[in-house]
Amino acid sequence: MKQYEMNTVRPEQTLQFAEKLARSLQPGDVIALEGDLGAGKTTFTKGLARGLDIKRVVNSPTFTIIKEYHGTLPLYHMDVYRVGDASEDLGFDEYFEGEGVTVVEWAHLIEEQLPAEKLTVFLYHEKLEERKIVLVPNGKRYEQLCKEVFS
Repeated sequence: MKQYEMNTVRPEQTLQFAEKLARSLQPGDVIALEGDLGAGKTTFTKGLARGLDIKRVVNSPTFTIIKEYHGTLPLYHMDVYRVGDASEDLGFDEYFEGEGVTVVEWAHLIEEQLPAEKLTVFLYHEKLEERKIVLVPNGKRYEQLCKEVFS
């Protein structure tokens, strides 16, 4: 499976990259975010929100699990870090099949509930401020999306 990589050296570059990605997103798109604490998952989501013309402040839904934002498309921002039993039906599929874009932080914790076709984004610490962003497309839609963003 092909993957796409880039490095950023400032949070603003991460925001700009995610904003560019957001401009090509469609209803029903699912983005699985993975990375260590502080690697930039919420910063990446803020960039997606900016690209979807969302005006509200975006922050991690750590204690609420899901936050909804409205712009050119709805953005469903999930943080499933504190979800106890991953097999419990919490209605995630309604979001995955909804009219907006779903972003799931710590997505591996609910892997069996995620759609097979999705874009997985890994954020890694490289150096002090540097981040490596790796996109792994799962499905033709996401392969095409990556080609658009990296062209």
